[in-house]
Amino acid sequence: MNSNLRIGKFDIANRLFVGTGKYATYELMQKALEASGCQVVTVAVRRERLIDKEGRSLLDYLDLSKYIILPNTAGCFSADDAIRVAMLGRDLLEKQKNPGANWVKLEVLGDKKTLLADPVGTIEATKELVKEGFTVLAYTSDDPRSAVRIKEAGAACVMPAGSPIGSGQGVLNPLNISLCLELLKEGDASFPVIVDAGVGTASDVTIAMELGADGVLLNTGVAHAKDPVKMAQAMRHALEAGRLAYQAGRIGKKRYATASSPFEGVISYIPGE
Repeated sequence: MNSNLRIGKFDIANRLFVGTGKYATYELMQKALEASGCQVVTVAVRRERLIDKEGRSLLDYLDLSKYIILPNTAGCFSADDAIRVAMLGRDLLEKQKNPGANWVKLEVLGDKKTLLADPVGTIEATKELVKEGFTVLAYTSDDPRSAVRIKEAGAACVMPAGSPIGSGQGVLNPLNISLCLELLKEGDASFPVIVDAGVGTASDVTIAMELGADGVLLNTGVAHAKDPVKMAQAMRHALEAGRLAYQAGRIGKKRYATASSPFEGVISYIPGE
């Protein structure tokens, strides 16, 4: 990547954040994470208390010296629950001596059907967690005004959804994502905005990055692919391509064709002339 992403005290070389849920096996998860090239790995705190049928813990399959763990509050439907889970995540990672102990991906969900964020609960939890010293990365919908309110509440990073979690629909509303980026970065160009949720394939990642997102967080698009390792590789390259395309600046869209070579001096007949 051309430059690192800065979120609070964290300096991140790879802008692709990858989740650890839904893989068929821990071994497959390991291979997919390696293929993605990610530096930040998200982990649902409640999953850390689960041991598989063979008595293995998820953390046993994560190289804690290599990855920064980003604990998330997935499955929380109230600010109080999210705050409590964030505290548990901090305690867990402090014991592991992982630098991810003092940040959190905040999810306060509104309902089980859409898994869209509850903006009121998200703002409430953000304020409290910031008081507790957390660097808060807040998941939200693609509503620009909600995104701004969450930033004002103290979030170090806002993460608008491309589409519902796990839906694989990609970036359904590029206009709203671009508005989120514009408003969140107004007078604060380095404020990090990461598109989170709904990624189904590599082109979705490229679109998000071409819009100007600072990164992409995904899970299901890799974990449920027919070949998660190959898809992880594809996501890695797609992010790099989208970032470079954004930095390069695309050409403007036109209604009619523009010839690559001039018509002056041609010896053939040109209709209408």
